[in-house]
Amino acid sequence: MLLHLSGTPNPKQRAFFLAKARHIAYGGARGGGKSWAMRRKFVLLAFRYSGLELLLLRRTLPELIENHVRPLLAELGGAATYHSTRREFLFPNGSRIRLGYCDREADVYQYQGQEYDVVGLEEATHFTESQMQFLTTCNRSVRSDFSPRMYYTMNPGGVGHAWVKRLFIDRSYRNAERASDYVFIPARLTDNPILMQRNPGYVQTLQNLPEHLRRAHLDGDWDVLAGQYFPEFSRERHTVRPYPIPRDWRRFRAMDWGYNDPCCVLWFAAAPDGKLVVYRELYLKQTLSSEIARQVRALSEGETIAYTAASPDAWQKRGLGGLEGQSIAEVFAKNGVPLLPADNARIPGWQRVREALAEEPDGTPNLSIFESCRNLIRTLPLLTCDEHNAEDVSAYAEDHAAEALRYGLMSRPHPSRAVLPVPVPRYDPFSTVGSKPNGYCGL
Repeated sequence: MLLHLSGTPNPKQRAFFLAKARHIAYGGARGGGKSWAMRRKFVLLAFRYSGLELLLLRRTLPELIENHVRPLLAELGGAATYHSTRREFLFPNGSRIRLGYCDREADVYQYQGQEYDVVGLEEATHFTESQMQFLTTCNRSVRSDFSPRMYYTMNPGGVGHAWVKRLFIDRSYRNAERASDYVFIPARLTDNPILMQRNPGYVQTLQNLPEHLRRAHLDGDWDVLAGQYFPEFSRERHTVRPYPIPRDWRRFRAMDWGYNDPCCVLWFAAAPDGKLVVYRELYLKQTLSSEIARQVRALSEGETIAYTAASPDAWQKRGLGGLEGQSIAEVFAKNGVPLLPADNARIPGWQRVREALAEEPDGTPNLSIFESCRNLIRTLPLLTCDEHNAEDVSAYAEDHAAEALRYGLMSRPHPSRAVLPVPVPRYDPFSTVGSKPNGYCGL
């Protein structure tokens, strides 16, 4: 049995090893030795405490294998037994390091009901806030000799940029969050002398990046969100305090269906000049479609709603979230909320969102959002570009509210085209499955 735990921690890594807060974060810039520090801390804890349960996560499986599985196999040298099917290292003292990934938003539910003394999020900004929050529920213990902890390593950018920045950089806390539970150890390339010695040209590589990437990856600047999809969005320009919607404004709804992923319903109102306001949102997870329909109907009481555009997958037959063998659209219709299939063309739809965020000659945007629509406001500025297609939103983004926004905007006439008003057709979702009724695209 041979261990290959070579290397001496630098001062920042040593601070990471010694910290004992409930939530401990390390990093900020590239080259700070984050992955090495995370692996080493997990191995040291596994040897130090018998029977310790540890869960180490990356966002994708290839990242997990390259950054942790292969290095741990080489470093532990048989000191722990690796079970490839379960992706876990078992130590002679009964401790266990389980390696996992959360590629999709709902992948966190595979850990539901499980208990881990230690949870680590490698590249934490690749995880959404809802994933992080769910994983904290798995970080619990009844041990008397060890308090549950979560470890994070990260760089600026990614879908989790906002929640990481809020907790560890801005130190802005809400509800039962306590400042004393959160510790951040910033680290830059210059804090990693081994990498500086072995690859001195890496500094120049980072210096040659575009400004926003250089600030993020070399300087660890958390005020930069690399790859932001909607840089046009501004809380100051696009959010407004709630006000009474005039009765003559046309109202409609849009929904992005989800069960394990959040279901988002947005309420829109169109002013006489064509500008739109999103004045209400409903954002729920693991809620039956019949219950969502009931809440939508209750929230709309006293209002005249022209139509509700919904993601086309609501017409698929399924059991999850609705009644067995019925589509979501059928369940909604039975509960008094008929749906119309939305135009789900992604690239044109995102372009429509961009046009709505643009300013008119009078200096005001085409779209405003009530401050009470917290999830839309929270997630819209966090959308990033897909790494394979810059014209699309990243598949890792928490985009449910943005999807509902896209469906709602695509249900309206293009602002550059003069379209005569078309009356809302009487639509029976049972007779039109997966298709748009005549006249729908003129709404």
